[in-house]
Amino acid sequence: MRKTFATILIVDDSPENLAVLNELLHPDYRVRAATSGIKALRVVKTAPTPDLILLDVMMPEMDGYEVFERLRADPETADIPVIFVTAMDSTEAEIHGLDVGVVDYIAKPIVPPILRARVNTQLELKQARDWLKHQNTYLETELQRRLHENLIVQDVSIHALAHLAEIRDPETGNHLRRTQGYVRALSDHLQSHPRFADFLTPRNIDLLAKSAPLHDIGKVGIPDYILLKPGKLTPEEWEIMKTHAKLGSDAIELAERDVERPVEFLVLAKDIARNHHERWDGRGYPDALAGDRIPIAARLMALADVFDALISVRVYKPAMSYEAARDIIRDGRGSHFDPDVADAFLATFERFCEVAERFSESEG
Repeated sequence: MRKTFATILIVDDSPENLAVLNELLHPDYRVRAATSGIKALRVVKTAPTPDLILLDVMMPEMDGYEVFERLRADPETADIPVIFVTAMDSTEAEIHGLDVGVVDYIAKPIVPPILRARVNTQLELKQARDWLKHQNTYLETELQRRLHENLIVQDVSIHALAHLAEIRDPETGNHLRRTQGYVRALSDHLQSHPRFADFLTPRNIDLLAKSAPLHDIGKVGIPDYILLKPGKLTPEEWEIMKTHAKLGSDAIELAERDVERPVEFLVLAKDIARNHHERWDGRGYPDALAGDRIPIAARLMALADVFDALISVRVYKPAMSYEAARDIIRDGRGSHFDPDVADAFLATFERFCEVAERFSESEG
């Protein structure tokens, strides 16, 4: 296979040698020439970019080794293959040339068939490398495009499922987006905390925010007469209402069984759905977990959910001020909430308020 339109840069301080090389290569390739290493470094930056460089080693001012070193140091020229062409025909000189990274070594005087064969071989190899590089670039771009599409579908699916629960309880409004913002605020603040750093990686923080809207998905299994009741629930009704945590966890677990391998955000979503009503002192539900037995994701969601419930209007209560809700959460430090999570809330209280304002009920 001949590279008819390939460009070759020949570098030699001898005009006679340049003329010989040009005569041998010109019929099949576009040939450019430079009479010194300094000129070669300028020429190589102008169009058309060489596909291959034939570089003399023994040149004044700047020898071939220095030229090659500068070519490799420059990202724009680092991938151009270089063949040393030199009168130094010792084995040591050839080994040294190959050791520094040139692709081949041709000794003077030039033997035309050898020159053409080696040039052609290196151009074919470069063509193959370029093809692989372009294929890899295309595949990487296509992979990123498909991953992005999958993430969009995933996000839409999550919100569609979450809104099933939200639609059943029209008073919740922008509750999903607010709690999502609160969880991210807590995560960002705690990611350097010794107790949370291993878990709150940038990826897990994104997954937590993605999973948060599924925390109340189990409410789709609660009867309307309980879910929409305008007054206080009876003890019996409250027991039924509390089952929404396990219902949500069970639904996500069933979804997990349909996939071949664990889906990270579903693992977190299951923890959040099941355990976001647990309390630090063990008096929560459905599993009465206490302290560090409560998954971190659920501990963050627990505080986010309570804060939003306190500042939101319900048929059975008015909305509290942000400051009043803050004081209740402060009072629940170490009993309802993980002390460090409560401290993170107090430290990021202004950000909580900003999220609440941005996604207030009036924003729809």
